[in-house]
Amino acid sequence: AYKHVPLCEFNPHLAVKNNVVGTKNVIDLSKKYGAKKVVLISTDKAVRPTNIMGTTKRICELYALNSNDAASDTQIVAVRFGNVLGSSGSVIPKFKRQIEANEPLTVTHPEITRYFMLVSEACQLVLQAASIAQGGELFVLDMGEPVKIADLAKRMLQLAGKEELGIKFVGLRPGEKLYEELLIDENDKSTKYQSIFVTHSAKYDLQELSSQIEELSECEDAQVADKLKRIVPEFSHRLNDMKGTA
Repeated sequence: AYKHVPLCEFNPHLAVKNNVVGTKNVIDLSKKYGAKKVVLISTDKAVRPTNIMGTTKRICELYALNSNDAASDTQIVAVRFGNVLGSSGSVIPKFKRQIEANEPLTVTHPEITRYFMLVSEACQLVLQAASIAQGGELFVLDMGEPVKIADLAKRMLQLAGKEELGIKFVGLRPGEKLYEELLIDENDKSTKYQSIFVTHSAKYDLQELSSQIEELSECEDAQVADKLKRIVPEFSHRLNDMKGTA
């Protein structure tokens, strides 16, 4: 998947092609050839999305969770969580590179926060969710407390002994939120694993969704946001200042 917000904002048609159409192809072929289980890795940005990336992933959730049917033995589920430390594009490797280059650490906004978990935690929880899945569930992972990115940057400068480099605030990127939505709410059910909760997504007619995805995949970049909103009405496109790299 294309998981980075600016990449998808600047290339909406390709975000649709890779994220939505790519996911649909995997699910359709898995059912055709009898795969036992499909686990979609989703994102906290799919919750009331404000950007192209989060909205494409919400459509992936809708397609995955409405693709379970009696005619197929394939169990299809989704797992939704936040940022994974050290993954591609993660902020910590970027901060490390900036410190090594004796550059100030770039942060988009003084108040921006994100949820984080380790690669090992994410892998373990995804596998655990897959093991208890029966098809049609949307699993949400307990990410703990959100972390203020400016505090993370200060801590990394302290650990490196380079506090004099300082922090440069560069502005929110297109589609970016100050705060990601909480993943767990009181209606979610607990599972036998304390960090995994389960909920169910809204029903959506799969034939209609397939037609909408086909139409979406054929439209121009300028039309993508409006077409996405027809499928995901809660999509509220946030067009922030187009500058910023952190």
